Amino acid sequence: MSSDNWTTPDLCDAAEQGAIAFAVMEPMFANYGGREQFCGPAVTVKCFEDNSKVKELLATPGRGRVLVVDAGGSLRRACLGDLIAQSAVDNGWAGVVLYGCVRDVDVLATLPLGVQAIGSHPQRTEKLGVGQIDVTVTFAGVSVAPGAMVYADNNGIMVTAEPLSL
Repeated sequence: MSSDNWTTPDLCDAAEQGAIAFAVMEPMFANYGGREQFCGPAVTVKCFEDNSKVKELLATPGRGRVLVVDAGGSLRRACLGDLIAQSAVDNGWAGVVLYGCVRDVDVLATLPLGVQAIGSHPQRTEKLGVGQIDVTVTFAGVSVAPGAMVYADNNGIMVTAEPLSL
């Protein structure tokens, strides 16, 4: 598979055949970004209804990484909107997997950024500076450690400890 010609079903099949450990997140995510397929090493953040750490991280050089956000599954506030997503694009992030909500969905769909989230909500979070960076996060039946490889497309989200051959 070339680096731009893969699907998560193909990667799951290849991992099974190669006896490579992987996990697939439960199917609760929708694609909101302009990139429907993205992958990269995970940077993790855990926060709840406060996106200060999300904003802080996405303002740093992404180098093709994926921000994995455990926002506690909150359906009451949006942890990512158009301005922070544009910052992620400007800084070279591949995508964001968000166990929480996004907003500005029409703009997100036009940005060259992968965004998978569990829903949309128009209200922003508070900015209290609360959250944990580079901790193992667990949601959707999967634990994601910092540096784990994340592969996402319209079929689902897959996590491996090491990169797969694409």
